Amino acid sequence: MRHGVHYSPPPLLSPSPQPALNTTTFAGNQHPMLVSVLLALFLPCAGMSAVFIVYICLLWYASNYRADNSGSSSVKQVGEKGLSVSELEKLPKVTGKDLVLGSECAVCLDEIKADQSARMVPGCRHGFHLQCADTWLSKHSVCPLCRAKLEPELFDPCDDNPC
Repeated sequence: MRHGVHYSPPPLLSPSPQPALNTTTFAGNQHPMLVSVLLALFLPCAGMSAVFIVYICLLWYASNYRADNSGSSSVKQVGEKGLSVSELEKLPKVTGKDLVLGSECAVCLDEIKADQSARMVPGCRHGFHLQCADTWLSKHSVCPLCRAKLEPELFDPCDDNPC
């Protein structure tokens, strides 16, 4: 103690308390492998789900757009509607033995028996079972075999025929 100066020893610093480890944290450094595995499973599933949702939305949009604009830019816009019941009745009915061009029905692929009723398409003269032909021709105005279009003049009785 010289000259009246009194030195006190420096205060001892106590060590700071250790931070408590939080064992409930999931995304910390404690489980990096688990996080990687979960991300590896989740991200592809989420991506595929997003692609599927976009696909469904595109299908919905395409079906609604086509339904709304069916007359403007449809691919198959031939005006291909079938024949009416009165037009079907005007087509010739024959039996299987009267068929000239074969006795196999191209609609159902069965043989037309000699005693069965058949419908003959005018023009190309192809024959089909009566029910098969009526079902097909009520939806399409072409021959099911050769795709020849059934023109309206085939249904009108011809006045030029002297017989």
